[in-house]
Amino acid sequence: MHTLTHRLVWPFLLLGLSLGLTAQAPAIDFVEYELDNGLKVLLHQDNTTPIVAVSIMYEVGGKDSFEGRTGFAHFFEHLLFEGSENLGRGEIDDYVQAAGGALNANTSLDRTYYYEILPSNQLALGLWIESERLLHARVLMEGVETQREVVKEERRQNYDNRPYGTISMELYKRAFKEHPYKDPNIGYMEDLNNAEMEDFQRFYKTYYVPNNAILSIAGDIDIEETKALIEKYFADIPRGPEPPRIDVVEAPLGGEVRDTVYDNVPLPALIMGYRTVARSHPDYYAISMMNQVLSQGQSSRLNKSLVDDKQLAVQVGSFPASSQDPGLAIAFAIARPGTTDLQAVEEAFNAEITRLQNEPITDRELQKLRNQVEVDAIAGYGSVAGIAESLADNEMFLGDANLINTETQRYLDVTKEDIRRVAREYYTNDNRVVLYWLPQPSSR
Repeated sequence: MHTLTHRLVWPFLLLGLSLGLTAQAPAIDFVEYELDNGLKVLLHQDNTTPIVAVSIMYEVGGKDSFEGRTGFAHFFEHLLFEGSENLGRGEIDDYVQAAGGALNANTSLDRTYYYEILPSNQLALGLWIESERLLHARVLMEGVETQREVVKEERRQNYDNRPYGTISMELYKRAFKEHPYKDPNIGYMEDLNNAEMEDFQRFYKTYYVPNNAILSIAGDIDIEETKALIEKYFADIPRGPEPPRIDVVEAPLGGEVRDTVYDNVPLPALIMGYRTVARSHPDYYAISMMNQVLSQGQSSRLNKSLVDDKQLAVQVGSFPASSQDPGLAIAFAIARPGTTDLQAVEEAFNAEITRLQNEPITDRELQKLRNQVEVDAIAGYGSVAGIAESLADNEMFLGDANLINTETQRYLDVTKEDIRRVAREYYTNDNRVVLYWLPQPSSR
């Protein structure tokens, strides 16, 4: 409950990075408006099942920490389940579960997201809970101390004591010197230990204001009735000062960064991070499709070369960052048991990048990519919760919630030459961090 984000096999995916294309369902109608206090509202009506997703997204993530106070956004994700002036400790969970619903939250480097999935006749309950979280959260020492220990234990379990768990930290701290992406989303232990009450209250007052949030609701609703409920629960919440924004522009990496990391892992791994573009950059689509060619499915280039043909690896993958500011595209190869020569693995990977840089992908590969985009678009979003989150994401980071309906075309417009161009521009040796991730030497 209240996880950092989705629990995936590889811990570095906890950053909220995207494994593939962001599919969208066609013809998703929605209503968009803004309250006087700056709260943006997105409403999607789907009366096919008696379920509603109530969600709120705040533009604050791991990168938005005060100096020396990393990990605050994720900490608040936990803390704001502690209750409010009108909700006692544990009552948020109790109310939702008693209503037959479910709830959770997640934090990325760029935003924090809370949601409840409820029977549609419990819409008001979800709105009340989120209005309480926004206006009346209890930032008290008792809750702070409880959640401080919870977050520290989460860090130990999911990062420090987990095989390959610190990959994201090791990559990002080498890839960025100035931008706060250099710091882990979950924060440093010493910051969690040293944070004081006034730090937490300052953070809450700075970022948990209606003009820094998007309320996104999807499901079995009546638009006008929902508007009236939103007016009741949110209209009187005062607008806050505009939160500060990160304006750091990281200098080019300026040369390949190489290092060796020893960890409690069963198999060596090659880990690479390439500095790439923000999610809003036009090149994101070509980079995303290039990574599909490299690693999506059994017939992908990395899988055929490193796993099947050369039998150097048991698992490979590559995916671009989906981040508000320029981030990293990550590639990895977990070596086959008995493989001790990661240089051979790296050479095989480099050969596939060189192919992409020198030769256009095949007609068959391009058609396969386009087919997959169209399949994703036809399938659409599988849940009202997915629709609510996508509307908010598109509005917050791309400035256009309607991309839920139109973004497929941006992928379909990518050409072979676009893919070759981004491979040449971003996948260069002087633009990457290379880590040889090795098992701890046995001590005798």
